[in-house]
Parts: sequence; C-alpha cells; structure tokens
Amino acid sequence: MDTPEAFDRLLRDRSAALLRTAYLLTGDRHLAEDLLQSALTKTFQRWSTLRDEAAGEAYVRKVMVSIYTRWWQRKWNGERPTAELPDVELLDPYGAADEREYVRRLLTSLPRRQRAVIVLRFYEDMSEKDIAEALEISTGTVKSTASAAMTRLRTMIAEEQGPARVRQYEGGDRP
Repeated sequence: MDTPEAFDRLLRDRSAALLRTAYLLTGDRHLAEDLLQSALTKTFQRWSTLRDEAAGEAYVRKVMVSIYTRWWQRKWNGERPTAELPDVELLDPYGAADEREYVRRLLTSLPRRQRAVIVLRFYEDMSEKDIAEALEISTGTVKSTASAAMTRLRTMIAEEQGPARVRQYEGGDRP
C-alpha cells in the first residue's frame, strides 16, 4: 500500500472519528489526543504491512484499545484529582513595575538628605561610615537621618496602604 498518501487520507478522512473513539475511551480530551497520537505513531510504523486503508483504520482502533488498556492496568496513572487545589500565588507581570514606581514616588517625597541616605544605604548597600564620608556629615547624623526617613516612609505606606510587598517591610529595616 502507498504509505504516505494512504496514511494522509486516513488522517484527513477518519481522524475526527478516531479522536471521538479515543475520547470515549479516556473521557478526557487531552488524554484522547495523546492516545490517538500514540496509536497513529505505532500504526504508521506498521503501515506497509496493512492491506488497505480500512485495515489501517481498524488497526489504529485496535492499537488505541491496547494502549488504553495498558494505561488502565498501570498502578500509577499520573495526575490525581483533588477536592482542594493548592494555593498558588500568581505572578503579576506588572506588579514589580508598580512596586518600583510606588517606592520611587515615596522616595521623591522625602527631603533630599533623607532620600540620599536611604538610597545610599539600601540601594547602594553602603555602610553608615561610607555614607557619612560621601555626604560629608557625621555617622550619627546618618543614623538619625535614616531613622527619620524610615519612620516617614512607614507612615506614608501605612496611610496609603501601598503594595503588599512594600508593606511587609514596615517592621524591618528596608523601605
């Protein structure tokens, strides 16, 4: 039998009926597609030994039932349905940008010295001593300025109910 053309005709003319059979066997659209694909692969490998297209279709059905039976006989069946779905945090693709904009807006509302201390301390990860040298102020002034800035940021976050990730730092040492 002419392999590529006859097999293509079988796919074109009978794939919907074969998929329906697979669906009736599995009860699941995705499993039915997997089952049919597996059966068609095995059938294609044996296509040259089949008499005609009708025999090919019958062979596909036989292979589907055989594969499905093996699936059914296995102890492990892959996924298991559950009554309760696990809580999965969905990532908001714009959430990080929103948070950055929110923090940027908070920082720009601070007086210049407070903003400079916070940026150098938490974004540039500089020590208090290095910040004091860079701004030409004492280490004590850096500490008191950072404390005042953090108090002001926490107050603004609490009043505005900012993004959850930003609010989690209210008790910590980061803006």
